[in-house]
Amino acid sequence: MIKHALSVTRAQNFAGWYQEVISEADLAEESGVRGCMVIRPWGYGMWERIQKLMDAEIKAAGVENCYFPLFIPLSFFEKEADHVEGFAKEMAVVTHHRLVSDGNGKLIPDPGSKLEEPLVVRPTSETVIGAAMSRWVQSWRDLPLMVNQWANVVRWEMRTRMFLRTSEFLWQEGHTAHVDRADAMQETMRALEMYRAFAEGPLAMPVVAGEKPENERFPGAVATYSIEAMMQDGKALQAGTSHYLGTGFAEASGIKYQDKDGNQQFAHTTSWGVSTRMIGGVIMTHGDDDGLRCPPQIAPHQIVIIPMLRDNDEDEAVLAYCRSLRAELLALNVFGEPLRVLLDTKATKASNKRWAWVKKGAPIIVEVGPRDMNEGKAAVIRRDSLYKDDGKLATAFTPRTEFVASAPTLLADIQSNLYTEAKARLEANIHRNITDLAQHFAGDEAGFAGWVEVQWSRPTGAALDAIVGQLKALKITMRNSPIDAAPANGPCFFTGDPAVERILIGRTY
Repeated sequence: MIKHALSVTRAQNFAGWYQEVISEADLAEESGVRGCMVIRPWGYGMWERIQKLMDAEIKAAGVENCYFPLFIPLSFFEKEADHVEGFAKEMAVVTHHRLVSDGNGKLIPDPGSKLEEPLVVRPTSETVIGAAMSRWVQSWRDLPLMVNQWANVVRWEMRTRMFLRTSEFLWQEGHTAHVDRADAMQETMRALEMYRAFAEGPLAMPVVAGEKPENERFPGAVATYSIEAMMQDGKALQAGTSHYLGTGFAEASGIKYQDKDGNQQFAHTTSWGVSTRMIGGVIMTHGDDDGLRCPPQIAPHQIVIIPMLRDNDEDEAVLAYCRSLRAELLALNVFGEPLRVLLDTKATKASNKRWAWVKKGAPIIVEVGPRDMNEGKAAVIRRDSLYKDDGKLATAFTPRTEFVASAPTLLADIQSNLYTEAKARLEANIHRNITDLAQHFAGDEAGFAGWVEVQWSRPTGAALDAIVGQLKALKITMRNSPIDAAPANGPCFFTGDPAVERILIGRTY
């Protein structure tokens, strides 16, 4: 019987397990402001890795980074009715610019400091970036215009959960303007594919890329595409989105250009983004009952060396051995980058340090004691396969030279194993022969029923509203229509009309 590092298992209470992983892995903590979190160094280190790797992909596509204000005039949103309606219930609004004492030791907004126009704390930047683009774009020669910003946004969520749905979160948002629909759609799909490849590469998180149904579109968008990941409880996590916005935002913001014939045209725009929600996805895709298992490509430290010190004369020799081992590993490369190796010299019991790093999900943990040093070995623990069949830690006592030579291969193997395991789980839990959604999802509030793929006719208007209402009553939603799904070849699951595509249905975060 294995005694795991966490007090709550996934099978017992998946939501409770998720919260305990965040706490025990030192990823984040409550901030004192409802819905806002403090991201601790290990969690933020993962976000920095995501930033670094994705930023390189964004720039390789010709997109340039910039920054736009945190505060957006309310009038900017009022220009685009669908957009402001979609975000109205989530907006945080600044109305005053000064505080004064009420005479009883409390601070209150100074009535005399009321702003002439309220300012919205950025929930997304289409409107403010659109205003800038209207200044920057004059001719077809100025297009395409492609910018991105790494920033924080605020959406005043009523029900929050760290990394998954918080009032403030970190993200990147790309915004582009193009001469026509074809060019804008090409960019929309490029961004979607970038997100799919990133999720399945550095995050080792298999996803389904596809188009969202009409009722799930981004406010004001013509078409919205997403990557959907399956968590271990079978629920879907929308891990990234890419939107074709048509000319609606351009018309509202005045993004016009003179074409080659001298005529004025509205630009076609896109927006696309991913956020710190990706970290939540990594936790729920790869975590186990001992904590997080961090994919090596985004792990702040890929290998952690723990010296087994005894408070005796051999301690300095063990530390020297560990330092030289770290130096050898730092000289190696994996995934096109130097290895990231930490020597943990904190004055803490070695076994406590080991389990702390197990819970954080360090891909490889290496312990070195006097015997290992004298024998020229290292005790190596792989986080993706922590235990042997007998329930004991699967520690490999490996000759130092052999371990150093194999370290890059071990890390690549761990990355691959995490993806393979998650991919098999995803494929096993997409059900394609379900005839009764209510029966399939009955009594399964936790989501372990997985997803259901059905054929549908893509109805609109009242017919779509009726379907959405039926699904809402079952507490399930349509996720997306997979781009690589088999062609439709039968009747619509909902209406009986000829189907035009397939769509995924399930519970969601």
